[in-house]
Amino acid sequence: MFDLFKQDVQRWLIPGQVADPAAVTLGQTIALLYRHLPLRAMAWFRLGSWCKRRGIPGLPGIIQRRIYRRYGLEISCGADIGGGLYIPHPVGTVIAVRRMGSNCSIIAAATLGMRNKWEFPEIGDNVFIGAGARILGGITVGDGAVVGANAVVIESVPAGATVAGVPARVIRMRGRPTE
Repeated sequence: MFDLFKQDVQRWLIPGQVADPAAVTLGQTIALLYRHLPLRAMAWFRLGSWCKRRGIPGLPGIIQRRIYRRYGLEISCGADIGGGLYIPHPVGTVIAVRRMGSNCSIIAAATLGMRNKWEFPEIGDNVFIGAGARILGGITVGDGAVVGANAVVIESVPAGATVAGVPARVIRMRGRPTE
């Protein structure tokens, strides 16, 4: 729990970057928790996930409801989510994933969840998800992918791709526009 939360804190130390783990101190962590409500939501999520893994009954559900009421973030305690999750505007965001890698950014009001069947998306490492994006179904979003604002992703996205539109389509691969 603490290692994953420390990775979350690293994302808030230097905006837009992942800070050196040695740069995270207790004093800085407390100051960041005081200043940034979304980081507090991540702290609660990590605590709820820790409780769920330890088999503590009831507490993960209470924490999950608190996160939803207080921060507007719907996220399942115990979900397989790597460290460094950065959600600067959690209100209206829903995260129900099979797995999410490390250092992912979800900007605002995004929905990650099921579509028609009880299947959830898998998100790779270093993925950027724009405001209002929807990633639905048992699909995979590859490492380093960028999902544009308000895109509706219903098919898998290759690593390094940028997708946009409704439904989303690849508009760029690793810095090169597609034909």
